[in-house]
Amino acid sequence: MSESLRDQLLKSGLARTLKPEPRRNPAPAKRPPPSANRSAPPKRERSEIDLAKAYAIRDSAERAERDRAQREAEQRAREKRERRQKLANLLNGKVLNVQSADIPRHFPHANKIRRIYVTQEQLPRLNGGELAVVQMGGRYLLVESTIAKTARDIDAEVLVLLCDPQVAASEDDVPSDLVW
Repeated sequence: MSESLRDQLLKSGLARTLKPEPRRNPAPAKRPPPSANRSAPPKRERSEIDLAKAYAIRDSAERAERDRAQREAEQRAREKRERRQKLANLLNGKVLNVQSADIPRHFPHANKIRRIYVTQEQLPRLNGGELAVVQMGGRYLLVESTIAKTARDIDAEVLVLLCDPQVAASEDDVPSDLVW
């Protein structure tokens, strides 16, 4: 028959036998004097105090981290609002979009092919680098290239299309003025 786990541990030396202590008859409980009932509460052990301090320190550190993250987010939002306001002031009255434009000019933006409608006169200027496309408020706006460069200085993400006439044709040899 197999040995018990206890016996196996004893044989391997991983456990030892403890001699049982002789049983004593407990003395009859004495009633404490009435003044003893009003004694101070039992003191906590040192480990409980250290644990409470550790939790308090961790809570204050987490609170400070949340406050710092919130302040940074508010600062970024404030800066973004200021940039948007500067762009709105810059582009006010300088947008060249024409309501009756009927020629679509396609361009890549945000991993998709987008389009803006231009007139027959604006298309060669856009492809030649005199005009550019900026995005603001979810719309694509046609502006002069100098205005677009100033907008890029305020926020680099708003400049969507600015053709460089000095650059050779792209690798696929598709002309930029091709109407799809």
